[in-house]
Amino acid sequence: MDEKKINRRDFLRQLGVAGAGILAATSPWLSAFGELDHTSSELCRIGVIGPGSRGQFLMSFIASNPKAKIVAMADIYEPSLQSALKIAPDAKTYKDYRALLSDKNVDAVVVATPLNTHYQIVMDAFDAGKHVYCEKTIGYTMEECFNMYQKHLETGRIFFTGQQRLFDPRYIQVMDLVHRGNFGKISHVEAYWNRNGDWRREVPSPELERLINWRLYKASSKGLMTELGCHQIQVGTWAMQKLPDRVMGHGGITFWKDGREVHDNVHCIYSFNTGETLNYGSVISNKFYGLEEKILGNLGTVEPETGKYFFEQTAPAPAFLQMLNTWENKLFDEIPFAGTSWAPESANVNKGQYILGERPKTDGTSLNTDAFIEAVITGRQPARIAEEGYYASLLALWGFEAIEKGEVLAFPEQYKIDYAPYGTKLNKELLS
Repeated sequence: MDEKKINRRDFLRQLGVAGAGILAATSPWLSAFGELDHTSSELCRIGVIGPGSRGQFLMSFIASNPKAKIVAMADIYEPSLQSALKIAPDAKTYKDYRALLSDKNVDAVVVATPLNTHYQIVMDAFDAGKHVYCEKTIGYTMEECFNMYQKHLETGRIFFTGQQRLFDPRYIQVMDLVHRGNFGKISHVEAYWNRNGDWRREVPSPELERLINWRLYKASSKGLMTELGCHQIQVGTWAMQKLPDRVMGHGGITFWKDGREVHDNVHCIYSFNTGETLNYGSVISNKFYGLEEKILGNLGTVEPETGKYFFEQTAPAPAFLQMLNTWENKLFDEIPFAGTSWAPESANVNKGQYILGERPKTDGTSLNTDAFIEAVITGRQPARIAEEGYYASLLALWGFEAIEKGEVLAFPEQYKIDYAPYGTKLNKELLS
């Protein structure tokens, strides 16, 4: 199709309309943009805790938002602070994140530190009255995730997680189609993320190995499940609108035998009492098939990462094509204002039809940070955003536990929360 570029402000305004209208059931968190015109003179003052590579990626979007200002940064690694100052040269810098939390000029924090440090930082941030955007996976254990979510409820502070697919135009459209029944009964989701690389970063001095390559060691990381799987498993439950009941898995170090402790390949099967399955796998010694989440229904298949759909036997109905055309022209035209947070890793050969007319250049990260800023300014927590992030983290950690134990595990009832879309309830009797 002919490339069309729309104004960022107009696009966000349309998202706000969608969040209150046709997409409200599938993606109600889009309502964060509903007050866009009324917040133009407001400013959200943000502190970034952990301005390393991921933190600086998020900062690039925050710095481009006229309603936000990065006023402070904290990191124990001085080179990260110095590099981040190129994005936010006027920000105060701290070695201790607790000093940043004491800064009265900070309204909200972005937490992009190693996984094992999230819990204490986020809990302290909530106690300090700060709003929180925490990178996924939010906690190192399921218990930590549960406590973080409960603290969010107790304090009433805004809580976002780095689940950018919730704001990706491809995924928003796909889920609306899935929930409308266009692909029939969904029986299976096949998710995978394959790369070919050792996942290592250059280390200037040996004593910094575990600080810089924290993802490779079990004391600070749970590897592929929490770094990659957290994104894609959430797509499966978003599509099916329920939680799996059991999980089994396997992982190993089969290629990168370089002293790492986390697996270089993992595979999990999540099963539902109603018969459906959700498979997740990741291999980092072969990238041919890239990444995707294949959502399989009896009428068709949809691949949200590539933005394609396939019908089993018949051509799409005119009403279906008209719906896609309406979205394309009125809501989700090509959005040029954000790049992806990873290089496209889709399979080499693919057929089918594009939902958006072509593969979009955005992965939702910029819209996720924009929504957080709007929520902080208005003081309104968008519906379901914290809950989706919570369960995404829980499912990744649960799968990791199944891999480590080599057992089929039932979903831990004590960590269920009140969440109507998945039909779950908090069991107060199980609280200690």
